[in-house]
Amino acid sequence: MAFFKKLKDRMFKSSAKIDKGLDAIVSDGGEEDIAAPVEENIEPQPTATEANVEAIIDSVPDPEPEIVPEPEPEPEPEPEPEPEPEPENIAPAPKPQAVAPSVTLSTEISPVAPLLAETVTDVPEKKSGLLGRLFSAADKKTVVRRTLDDDMLEQLEELLISADMGVDTALRVTANMAEGRIGKKLSVDEIKSLMATEVSRIMEPVARPMPLYTHKPQVVLVVGVNGSGKTTTIGKLASQFKAAGKSVVIAAGDTFRAAAVEQLQVWGDRAGVPVLTAPEGSDPASLAFDAMTKAEADGADLLMIDTAGRLQNRSDLMEELSKIVRVIRKKDPDAPHNTLLVLDATTGQNAVQQVKVFQDLADVTGLVMTKLDGTAKGGVLVALADKFGLPIHAIGVGEQIDDLAPFDPDDFAKALVGIDT
Repeated sequence: MAFFKKLKDRMFKSSAKIDKGLDAIVSDGGEEDIAAPVEENIEPQPTATEANVEAIIDSVPDPEPEIVPEPEPEPEPEPEPEPEPEPENIAPAPKPQAVAPSVTLSTEISPVAPLLAETVTDVPEKKSGLLGRLFSAADKKTVVRRTLDDDMLEQLEELLISADMGVDTALRVTANMAEGRIGKKLSVDEIKSLMATEVSRIMEPVARPMPLYTHKPQVVLVVGVNGSGKTTTIGKLASQFKAAGKSVVIAAGDTFRAAAVEQLQVWGDRAGVPVLTAPEGSDPASLAFDAMTKAEADGADLLMIDTAGRLQNRSDLMEELSKIVRVIRKKDPDAPHNTLLVLDATTGQNAVQQVKVFQDLADVTGLVMTKLDGTAKGGVLVALADKFGLPIHAIGVGEQIDDLAPFDPDDFAKALVGIDT
């Protein structure tokens, strides 16, 4: 599971390309459907706010009526001295009447009032039970689905071809996806699931680890074009075999590149594996013969031979590889027991031509795909499995030792289309 997470995270370019393409395809002519709610036999529970309010009301005692003392009556004003008698025929002024005392109301607020007011303010309008909540507008979820027809199938084929799955393989995958489903509405997630199933079905027969034999030494010849990751792959495999209890010897057959020899020596020191070298520019076939003699004398389980990178269109370099195989077979007619072709995923459909040429010259027995973390062309591995049926032993998604792992078809298919597990 840890490697799957790393695989999915680092195959982002491939999965993102397919993911965006599927979104565009389904959105083009798709319709929104309301997802069916999940029914559960659960009694409706009060919302958190309702429960809080009920608890608060129950815990607060009934407030006692507050007694407001009546104010004392104001003293009556003293009568003013009577004025001097006015002349006759003038009515005397009326005496002032006593004003009734006004009632003073308490302006204090009960301590319970602000708490209830503040809490009740947050209570939403109560929904009518479970059905009310299920069919509330906020709870509705929509998903876009599109009817699977010929136009949609053609778009799916183009998407897979753009992901370097190849024309023949893309047609095969989409045809299997469409079987019995024409006219049905499908969402992006449903299409991803169908696509992953069909990709996994193609990859399942070729997902096999490199076989180990009792014959000593088992000679493993590693070939590939320049920059495909042969040297790093040899170092990782040697370290893993050593950790599994196998005695391993490495022969640095890339005698034309000093950096390759130094890189193998670093891996050899790290894994405790001896690395046999030769002077720069030496004949790699001669080094391979001497390495077989040394490994046989030491009783090594595995001899892994690195070779110089060579382009499939360079006939002179390809002939040199054929010479290495002929010399090895003079020592052991059954050698090499494994010929691993290391492929760079970033080359896309060019990897198909590489497999054809190397298979003719070196009798390739298995594939290792590297650099899946740096390309949107991960679909080429599906095309190789569909076309050649060669075992895929391992895939790589980085430079660390645990970034090379046995090939798992289900994990690869899910990571390729962007499915989480």
